[in-house]
Amino acid sequence: MADDSLFEFLHMEIVSHVYKEQESRGENDKERGTCVSILECMGFRVGQGLIERITKDSPSFKDELDVMKFLCKDFWTNIFKKQIDNLRTNHQGTYVLQDNRFALITQLSSGKQYLEEAPKYLAFSCGLLRGALSNLGLESVVTAEVSVMPACKYSVCVSVL
Repeated sequence: MADDSLFEFLHMEIVSHVYKEQESRGENDKERGTCVSILECMGFRVGQGLIERITKDSPSFKDELDVMKFLCKDFWTNIFKKQIDNLRTNHQGTYVLQDNRFALITQLSSGKQYLEEAPKYLAFSCGLLRGALSNLGLESVVTAEVSVMPACKYSVCVSVL
């Protein structure tokens, strides 16, 4: 249980550090996209490394739906100690993953006051998913949105490498 809290605090500090670093350089709001990009790249690399460890003893996947199911169950459980709550697909390469109580934003608030701050705390996890998919041979675009805290939806558009 202490590991979960440590990871959450580390994540909050990383996000804070990246944004303060950009602010100290005097960069304006237009260049804040750089912060999101930095956090997403960090998540990408971590996702690549974690998926290697988690899948080393797993059998190969039949198709991309199997990959997505693995990410929603095993991968997410290894990182956040729970499965994704809902996985939907249009069977054309677009998936929506919903986590009704996402660990990295539950500490922010259950109210609407921090709703506009939430996306910067999701960039790392978007990269995490994209990195894992990349290592499994699927190129993807991952975006996240929060409409009600602490639930979030990840939209994953997949194309085969």
